[in-house]
Amino acid sequence: MSMISVLLGLGSNVEREKHLVAALDELAGIFTDMRCSAVFESLAVGYKGDNFYNLVVAGLTSLPVLELDRRLKLIEADNGRYAPDRRGLPLDIDILVYGDQVGSFGGLVLPRPEILKNAFVLWPLALLVPQLEHPLAKMNFADLWQAARFDQGLWPVPFQWQGMALTPQSLIDPDTPV
Repeated sequence: MSMISVLLGLGSNVEREKHLVAALDELAGIFTDMRCSAVFESLAVGYKGDNFYNLVVAGLTSLPVLELDRRLKLIEADNGRYAPDRRGLPLDIDILVYGDQVGSFGGLVLPRPEILKNAFVLWPLALLVPQLEHPLAKMNFADLWQAARFDQGLWPVPFQWQGMALTPQSLIDPDTPV
């Protein structure tokens, strides 16, 4: 079975660390060669509520796109995403890029349009996979980030997963020697 390279966007504004760690733990069972971007805090965009934590995950999977999407929805559900009495957004997981697929797949649009609209998606992508080319824009994520002009509050924050710091100290405090 062939492996497909996938990029996911994760976000939470309710018990942010708890839900993102739970999601990463689950995703580690779905993906091989999983890598995580730095974690960023952002003001809510298009959503009234508390600040979000956001990151991007890259990995390989053999799952077809709609099966992957179904599994991601189950992880969201396990973290309270669809609870009738929820306040805020405990967990949001979006497929950003699935191989070089372009188009609509069962209502899932790829690549996800938010990549080019939100700093909290594009900056982590530019850091994690800088030379990867956006399937439609035909520019790599680093160049897209350099050309972007966002008016969105966004800053890197410390975050640990499985004993590893996902956000380098040099990103949090640029004056810190590497």
